[in-house]
Amino acid sequence: MNTLVDGSELVLRDMAVGESGRITGFRAGASAYRRKLLALGLTKGAAFRVTRVAPLGDPVEITVRGFSLSLRRDEAEIVLVARDTPEA
Repeated sequence: MNTLVDGSELVLRDMAVGESGRITGFRAGASAYRRKLLALGLTKGAAFRVTRVAPLGDPVEITVRGFSLSLRRDEAEIVLVARDTPEA
């Protein structure tokens, strides 16, 4: 199920393996996770690609800034993203 926020943005948890996008922000009220994710390089505008998702959806592995990062479902739920559109 895709979780649309404000009608246009998705959360990282809803991205499929092989999809890429950019970080657009974080959900409100998640300051503890937000600080941790910012320290790991998940800043606004950072490009990423989903490389793996566990069978039950937890964890999600992404490649961002040249390294692989595994995020728990709760962490991936607060990261707002925009999918990259395929170039024609």
